[in-house]
Amino acid sequence: MQTIRVETATAKYDVVAGGGLIGSLVPRLERMVGKLPRRVFVLTSAEIWALWGPSLEQSFADAPIVLFLDPGEKNKTLASVEKLARQMAAAGGDRGSLLIAFGGGIVGDVGGFLAAIYMRGIPFVQVPTTFLAQVDSSVGGKTGVNLPEGKNLVGSFHQPLAVFADIDTLGTLPERELRAGLMESVKAGIIRDRGLVRYMEQHADEVLGRDPKALEKVIVASIRMKAGVVHLDEHENGLRMVLNFGHTVGHALEQATGYKSLLHG
Repeated sequence: MQTIRVETATAKYDVVAGGGLIGSLVPRLERMVGKLPRRVFVLTSAEIWALWGPSLEQSFADAPIVLFLDPGEKNKTLASVEKLARQMAAAGGDRGSLLIAFGGGIVGDVGGFLAAIYMRGIPFVQVPTTFLAQVDSSVGGKTGVNLPEGKNLVGSFHQPLAVFADIDTLGTLPERELRAGLMESVKAGIIRDRGLVRYMEQHADEVLGRDPKALEKVIVASIRMKAGVVHLDEHENGLRMVLNFGHTVGHALEQATGYKSLLHG
């Protein structure tokens, strides 16, 4: 288990990567930021909650309020954000509430954007459950939703309180999703870490075989690379644009194929 510190002009927080994090989430988070508020919301998908919800819930003294987002890019919309915000309001969500985004990149992007605009901004925590989300979208504060005209055209920079990347969740990740996520680490290595590329080449069997130590090494190296870039350019005014390497064309291909035939990786 390793901890990577992310420091930007507006926030400082830790990214914890390793196994066994979900079942001990609350005590770990309280050691970082203090006692949790009375109302904690968890945004997730039904599939993730069925697989990992019981483990997450066991760390709470009082059960959180669970909100569900249907899977797929078609639900990464302003309409979904409005629906979720109304559910939070109906449940008594206020400025002191906390939102935990528990799922893949879509859940993290929507949850972060919801937290950024609800009551003009409430704190949130990222608990990514896919490889792609663990090494990329959960770190750096970019949040947002899609428009028919393009991907991620409406959003906000809103840094999380913390990120917990539990490698155990990758055990239930489909093979195709794992390989797509690994391309993000290939990208990270090509941009700024030759050692990461060499490690992935030399240990491909262990990585694809989901060896925990190999996965942790790749995830931590990828996060460190991104944290270093975000530290220098939080709001993508210059250097951070290098992180879009591959994304610009990738997003266009995803949209052109209706998000049905090609994955992000």
